[in-house]
Amino acid sequence: MATWGELQQAVPEIATAGRALLYQHGVGLAYLATVGVDGSPRVHPMCPLFYQGSVFAFIIPSPKQRDLHRDGRYALHSYPRDDDEDAFFLAGRAEHVKHAAVRKALSDQFVAERAQFGVPAPAVDHDLFELDIGRCLLTKTSGHGDSEPQKLVWRATDGR
Repeated sequence: MATWGELQQAVPEIATAGRALLYQHGVGLAYLATVGVDGSPRVHPMCPLFYQGSVFAFIIPSPKQRDLHRDGRYALHSYPRDDDEDAFFLAGRAEHVKHAAVRKALSDQFVAERAQFGVPAPAVDHDLFELDIGRCLLTKTSGHGDSEPQKLVWRATDGR
């Protein structure tokens, strides 16, 4: 697995375009897929956060929070765009973060990014996860129905 910073260093084009797709609405928005207890996929919207070269997410008490505690595998996908079919996908393993200073910094960032919406800080039971990256895919298109989209793939190879 790798961090966002390692992805950015290895392939800045993918990282820059991927972050732009995740933040296309002014705040981080994506779909998070987790593995249910029966092995089936579960998909939910969520808000990714970038901090010190890593991707994080506060996850409310929910089936997806339980999924990540039990089986940290995840997939993350950007929201669809109006003008084209560009997309960004990450997959890897989520790790529960208990470090108080990191949680405080990300809580403050979460509130600041959503200040215009009056969103409160994540509650104590909203667990913080760091999303380690195993692979990612950036799809770039010329519009809807592009028969030859450009696909850029990156895989972590360091064995973490």
